[in-house]
Amino acid sequence: MNQINRVAIVGGTHGNEFTGAYLVKKFAQFPGLITKPSFETVTLLANPRAFAAVRRYVDKDLNRCFIKQELQDTTLDSYEELQAKSIQNILSSNGDKQADFILDLHSSTANMGLTIILVNSHPFNLKLAAYLSCINPLVRVYRCSFQTVEENPFLNSLCNFGFAIEVGPIAQGILKATLFQQTEELVNEVLDYLERFNQGEIPSTKATLVLYQHLSVVDYPKGEDGSICGMIHPELQDRDYQALNPGDPMFLTFNGKTVVYEGKSTAWPIFINEAAYYEKGIAMCLTQKLQINL
Repeated sequence: MNQINRVAIVGGTHGNEFTGAYLVKKFAQFPGLITKPSFETVTLLANPRAFAAVRRYVDKDLNRCFIKQELQDTTLDSYEELQAKSIQNILSSNGDKQADFILDLHSSTANMGLTIILVNSHPFNLKLAAYLSCINPLVRVYRCSFQTVEENPFLNSLCNFGFAIEVGPIAQGILKATLFQQTEELVNEVLDYLERFNQGEIPSTKATLVLYQHLSVVDYPKGEDGSICGMIHPELQDRDYQALNPGDPMFLTFNGKTVVYEGKSTAWPIFINEAAYYEKGIAMCLTQKLQINL
């Protein structure tokens, strides 16, 4: 890649995640905040109907609608499926106007801090993530990989360059000034890096990057009827990115029993007790903490 020509900042992919939605509205109102000499920056409110209704989605999770085969399926016509096709046309099928870099802004009820979610491990993305984690110690990097590009259901699959930013904890449907400001600062740091890259002045990064590689998801304890019969153990709640060792408490059942982690090695859980994941049967994601050479 020789030049970044067009950057897309997307918010409101989930309509009740207000941090990203209101940031793109702010940037649209004050475009000078994101204007750079060497590339165009555009903003997109991805799911306006869900945003207006203060709901994660209307018919289907929009951030699961970008599987390549489904984007090409003309029989899929729910609101979010049609919206995904429209976004694809805007960001990746529009000739000279297609995005070279996509930032998708999200927020979480889990204690995720400032998290970069990589779904494409292109060296450019890794170096940028390393730079951001170097200048801002609050930044963590979570890598969620798919076997093939075609299997990636996330909006960021539309472009090789870019990633999602996930911030929390914050309740759905509200704004929190501290996280809003931290996210805006992180966006500005990304834009500054891209500008310096275009000018041939790539900022130096550390030779290594600490990242959290996705391993698996864990469901809540369930009864015979499939309903939840336990909750996150108090000793684990809000301990995202902290080591979970074999034998450590994971869940507390309604009858007072402690369910412990039975894995054979240490894991680092994230998205602990994420409100939006109850319907997906996910109590947390388990990751492996890695240090990779750049």
